Amino acid sequence: MADNNYIVIDHDNDHNLGEIKITQNVIEILLGIAASQVEGVYAMQGNLSSNLHSLIGRSSRGKGVNVSYDPQTNELAADLYVYLKYGYPVPQVAMQLQKTLNQQVKLMTDMTMNAINIHVVGVLAPKSHGEPKVASENN
Repeated sequence: MADNNYIVIDHDNDHNLGEIKITQNVIEILLGIAASQVEGVYAMQGNLSSNLHSLIGRSSRGKGVNVSYDPQTNELAADLYVYLKYGYPVPQVAMQLQKTLNQQVKLMTDMTMNAINIHVVGVLAPKSHGEPKVASENN
């Protein structure tokens, strides 16, 4: 993996034993796990790869999350694509997502997010015979 795919966690370390590097994928996974635990979130929007993984029984924790990092400005931003449960207020769930995700990244990496953009791509509405139905802009 190329060195520019790594984020150097730069915090005051008195021990100075070396660098601590993580990939953007690690941040995506952290955000995906934290987002799935916020009340009102039904699922993250996946791509072809994550959908194939779910078909064979493997979970893709970072699906629906895109992280960008600018090493020159040390800015970390994320875009999350989520489906919400019907009946939950969209602005409140989105703000709770932003708050929870920022706290989780700070706790796990000692980094602060500069932006967390929430994209609600659909709402889970109950079907009449008990199965969930996803209502999105494509339906």
